[in-house]
Amino acid sequence: MRILHFSDLHIGVENYGRTDPNTGLSTRLGDFLGALDELVEFALGNGVDLVLLAGDAYKGRDPSQTHQRELARRLLRLSGAGVPTFLLAGNHDLPAAASRANAVEIFATLQVPNVYVGARLGSHTVHTPAGPLRVLAVPWPSRGAMLAREESRGLSIEQIRQETERRMTDAIMHQAQAVDPDVPAILTGHVTVNGATTGTERSMMLGNDHVLNVSAVQQPQLEYVALGHIHKHQVLRSGGPGGSGPTVAYSGSLQRVDFSEEADEKGFCVVDIDTNAPQGKRMTDFRFERIAARPFVTVDASVPGNEENPTDFMVRAIERRPVAGAIVRLRVKLSGAQSGRLRDADLRPALSPAHYVASISRELTDEARRRLGVEPSDLQPLAALRLYLESQGAGPERRDILLERAEGLLASTDEAAAP
Repeated sequence: MRILHFSDLHIGVENYGRTDPNTGLSTRLGDFLGALDELVEFALGNGVDLVLLAGDAYKGRDPSQTHQRELARRLLRLSGAGVPTFLLAGNHDLPAAASRANAVEIFATLQVPNVYVGARLGSHTVHTPAGPLRVLAVPWPSRGAMLAREESRGLSIEQIRQETERRMTDAIMHQAQAVDPDVPAILTGHVTVNGATTGTERSMMLGNDHVLNVSAVQQPQLEYVALGHIHKHQVLRSGGPGGSGPTVAYSGSLQRVDFSEEADEKGFCVVDIDTNAPQGKRMTDFRFERIAARPFVTVDASVPGNEENPTDFMVRAIERRPVAGAIVRLRVKLSGAQSGRLRDADLRPALSPAHYVASISRELTDEARRRLGVEPSDLQPLAALRLYLESQGAGPERRDILLERAEGLLASTDEAAAP
């Protein structure tokens, strides 16, 4: 039995994109759908028996009709070929109110063939071409549902978080102990597991994180633990026949969302299971398949103090970086005098091969020009924000997060202003 595990598709993320004249849609939507198409082609051409999305099909809980249509088209291709898909509800898929439907619930409501939806913590029997598979679904917990409980009244937010984690841990153990030893079983969870390296999802959060221990999900009755919510691919525990317990892995997202994911490899996990092997020892292979995700490239350059032509220097710096087809930001350190001789417009030809220029920011190296209030009109927005944060004593981590968000807002503004 072969399982393809991916997560955090986030259809609807369209920052750093422009309108495709052929479709009228964002080029970034094309990026995300193109990655999904590559995944579907792999599944159909490599004997995959189950495609598993470990949460966050969409960017938000209210996807547009276009976004729903495009996901449904891909699921229909898999369903028509007899390949089942399991959709787990992530935090971006959940409604604000417990009584409202989640973003992927429509597939279960319409009883779409070969599509399973895990909206609540529990077990599902998935019928695959290689036989039955038990899937323990651990969707993102609804804080609203927890708050509605009588026993939650009077508890602080931190106490509610701890109680939620305890309930999830107990429920996972109970579900794992009830697994039929003759049927392979895996767990899929949209959660943060202790020890994971977080990235963009920290700033994309819709609510507070719940953190489970690895031991909570690495139950011995399972063959594999497929996680979502963290955008960076990583293996938290290696298991299989030579390990102790199942392999626990985040597949990561299919596309980069912003510059914090610039160095991350993107793709999906492929897991092979021998259905005839003993319980807990059925996984025979695990690998990560990379896809051609849109690159993000940062061009960092410091103009030497004796450089008389900062424009030529910066053009050479840009030409040394792989900007073609990439989403690019340019960060320049230079003196105030050099900044006066460097125009953004003169750098645009060198940046023209890029898919999108996110920002051109300047950091002035001479202290006299670094003071806010000294010729602020000469500063680019991001450079002004950086100087302001430094003057307020903001730490490096907080400063970087705020600058990343500012870049996203500027990109969204540029996109909205585009004809």
